[in-house]
Formats: sequence, structure tokens, C-alpha cells
Amino acid sequence: MTDETRPSTFIRDIILEHNRTGRFGGKVITRFPPEPNGHLHIGHAKAIAIDFGMAREFGGRCHLRFDDTNPTKESQEYVDGIMRDIRWLGFDWGPHLYHASDYFEQLYQWAEQLIRAGKAYVDDLSGDEIREYRGTLTEPGRPSPHRNRSVEENLDLFRRMRAGEFEDGAKTLRAKIDMASPNINLRDPVMYRIRKATHQRTGDAWCIYPMYDWAHGQSDSIEGVTHSMCSLEYEDHRPLYDWYLDALGIFHPQQIEFARLNVSHTVLSKRKLLQLVESGRVRGWDDPRMPTLAGLRRRGYTPEALRDFAERVGVTKSPNVVELAYLEHCLREDLNKRAQRRMAVLRPLKLVVENYPEGQVEEFEAVNNPEDASAGTRKVPFSRTLYIEQEDFRDPPPPKYFRLAPGTEVRLRYAYIVKCTGVGKDAAGNVTEVRCTYDPDSRGGDSKGRKVKGTIHWVSAQHAVESEVRLYDTLFTVPKPDDAEDYESVLNPASLEVLTGARVEPALGTAAPGERFQFERTGYFAVDEDSQPGRPVFNRAVGLRDTWAKIEKAAG
Repeated sequence: MTDETRPSTFIRDIILEHNRTGRFGGKVITRFPPEPNGHLHIGHAKAIAIDFGMAREFGGRCHLRFDDTNPTKESQEYVDGIMRDIRWLGFDWGPHLYHASDYFEQLYQWAEQLIRAGKAYVDDLSGDEIREYRGTLTEPGRPSPHRNRSVEENLDLFRRMRAGEFEDGAKTLRAKIDMASPNINLRDPVMYRIRKATHQRTGDAWCIYPMYDWAHGQSDSIEGVTHSMCSLEYEDHRPLYDWYLDALGIFHPQQIEFARLNVSHTVLSKRKLLQLVESGRVRGWDDPRMPTLAGLRRRGYTPEALRDFAERVGVTKSPNVVELAYLEHCLREDLNKRAQRRMAVLRPLKLVVENYPEGQVEEFEAVNNPEDASAGTRKVPFSRTLYIEQEDFRDPPPPKYFRLAPGTEVRLRYAYIVKCTGVGKDAAGNVTEVRCTYDPDSRGGDSKGRKVKGTIHWVSAQHAVESEVRLYDTLFTVPKPDDAEDYESVLNPASLEVLTGARVEPALGTAAPGERFQFERTGYFAVDEDSQPGRPVFNRAVGLRDTWAKIEKAAG
């Protein structure tokens, strides 16, 4: 597929036009610029797919550049995690790994250039005072009393700021643009603030740090980035991005904004996600309920499903909230093709086949994946005592119930037809055991003309492996938790259910962390890193029921 025949998006159209006119000499150089103050989430997956995807499509390159301009919130842990997540997602920056801190000296020199040109000044106003002087959307701002300091005084003060002579918050460097501009971002924005904190890369070499708007465009320019793509909230910042580059007279990339990804029943604010971690509401950044890439990976999501999701939701200028069910649909489609099938009983109920010989064991051939003939088959042991799901037996049965009940027959998946002959109960009336007989002539799929309406799964009690299964629901009870007065008030108290007595077939006993399976009739599961030899732990990635397909059908 050529560039001209690919489905159109406004970003692709812009790049095609630039290539047609020769604006950047046919080059396409993009960048992904995360701040290392948290782990990446599903929203970043879309941005990564766009930044790296556009570069790949047009034969260019994408840089990874850490926006490490705020030492009080950043750490090497986040740097390492971000790189791991991007590679897991299927992208690589090659030799083009950069940091905004690589350019601190050049940014400083450029700041002095603006001071000498009369386009920047040192201000003594506090942060609150700067906000007050800035005005509102309907009222112009007021100039700082320090706005007209001489070039010499500003250079002296700025150099003393760098030398550490002043305390945090005592002074800032501001661009001198237009305090009456209708765009508040152009009302003398702060370029540098004093922050006496140790930087995770530069140590204590600096005590003044550039603001994002000052560092971002100039970093793009230094690296020769042609297309600087960012989320829509930076659209109002683009005039400032352009002003800085033009004021310095340096290479000028094109900033392009797109709508960020929002997914229902979750929050994507790193501040809120950090609060969930620090408050203990979740187990960490990689908790499978979290929308982080680390959490989604641990839950059982595949990079292929996330890339497919990012492609399907598309690139637009219009903000919207994508149903979580759509993300699950993409995962379900991917795992249906690749995940091997296994039988697992999450809530075991003992089933005794009374007429099956004591001590006898036979094996049945089970299909590993009906969607992939090359996946082959496996052997599943069968014995006199089995486990079935509690919900697969009812006494009395409700209407149109085709599973096991007193006097009824079902097929045991891959094995025999059995008929319920008795029930054992405890003193409280709870069913503790189901007794049945089997038809030896119904082995495998050979029923000799007999038909039963129900088929249930099972595991041999003698051979089953005890395991822990973690069932996850949405982290929030409402589709838009950000709209709640207190987002923590709409946390789902039932977002995690832990089943400690599940039984799984022997083939799952040696499954390695990260492996994914379909538990027949139940859902898709991944082996968790908490697993121990002979005691696997499984996370439910997604159920079998495709709620998105129902939503699409209802929509017509």
C-alpha cells in the first residue's frame, strides 16, 4: 500500500502535502516526548502509535525524548519503565534516545539571547501574583512592575539565578510578548523557575529548570524534528511554540494536534493514577485494573490488540470517550486466534462417576485452538472423580437450563455423556457432591445417535492443579469518573475477586508468567508473575461475551 492509497487522516494529509511541496525536503522525523513522572497508559499507546507509525509509514524515524525538566517528580524507574513499555508495544527508537536535559546549556544560552534582544526579563512576582496579573479569558493581563528592567539587569539577575543565589520561587524568567493577547499563553509566559532539587541525570549542576513550553519546541528544533505531534490541549500553546522558534530564528518544525484518547470507566490523569497507587487503592502501577501499559500487559493484553485498537479509534480533532468494551473486543479478537484452549474449574463442585472403575485413568484428545489447526492437540486425563463448575449444576433447575440437574444428561467436553443420579448436601442444604453414571458408548464425540443439549467442562480431581484466579471488573462504576465531584467516590469496590481454590488441567501447572490461554466457556486468562511452581496464578484478561458486538448491533 502506497502513501497515497492509505486511508486518509488529517495528519497523513498534512505530511503528504509537506512532501509534495518539499517543505522539509521529504523528511519525516517525529518524536515521542514523555515526562518520566509516571508509567505510560492506554492514552500514550495511541500517541506512540501515531508518532512511531507516521515515521515508519513515510520511511522516516521517531525519536524518544524524555521531557525531564521537573526533577522533583521524575525518576530512573519511570525512564526504564517507559522504554520497556514502548518496546513491548512493538516500537523502537534505535540510536535516537534523547533527553531535554541534554539541551539545558543550549536552552540557557538561547534564553540569554532573548534577554539581550529585549524579549525576556526576570520577574520577582510570586506564582500566585503572576496568575493574578495574567488576567482572564475576558480581561487582559497587567504588566509586571519588573517587566521593563534593563537588559543588563536582567542578564545579571538571570545569571545569579543560575548560580543559586535566590531561593525557590523568588524569581522567574518570563518571555516578553503581549499581556493583552487573547491567548493567555502569550501573556509573558514563564520560561525558567528556580528549583533547588537534584536532577536524576544532571545531579546538582542546575538549580533553574526550563518550563515545558520553552524546552519543547527548541528540543524539536535541535533534533531536526519535522512533525511535532501532540494532544489537542496544546493547540492553544502552538502560537507560543511558533513565537519562541521565530524569535530565536532557528529551524521551525510543524506542531500538529490531535484528540487524546479517553476510555470509559477509567481515568488517564497520571496525577490521579499516582494517587491510586500511593493510597493503596491498587497494588501498584502494574495492577491489572490500571489503564497503564504495565497493568494491561500483566492482565493479559497483547501489544497487537493495543495497536489494533489505536488504529481503529483513528486520529481526529474531536474529543470523545471510547467504550472500554471496544478495547476488550480488540483483545478478544486477537486472543481468539492465538490463545490455546484449556479447561479450568473456577468454583469447583465434586462430581463422582459411580459406574466408572476405581483407579482407572484414560486420556482424551483435546483441541488446542480450533482457529489454528497448527496448534495441534493435547491429552486430558479422565478419572472417576471430577470437578465441575458449581453453576453447571442446579437442584431444582430453572427453566431452559440445559446443564446438569437431577435426572438430566450432559456431555462432558471431549469425554462422555453422564446422567445425574444423586446429590450430596451438607447440614445447611448446600450441594457438596454430585453423583452420576456415564455411558461408555458415548466416548469422545461418538454418541451413536444420542443427542444432549448441554456440554460442560471439567477436570480430573486426581490430576488437577490447584490455582488462584483473579477476576477483574472495571476500576470505576461510572463511564466518566473524571466528571464525578470526587473520582475516588466512584471506585468499584468489586473490581477484584480472588478465587483461591480453583482447579485447572495439568497442562497449566507449568505455564510461565505472561502466557495467555482461553479457559473454555469462561474467558481469556494470563499467568501472573505471582505464580509459583505447581501453584499458578491467573488474571482474567477479558470474558468470552463480546459486549461491543452487542453495542454495535443495537446501534444498527
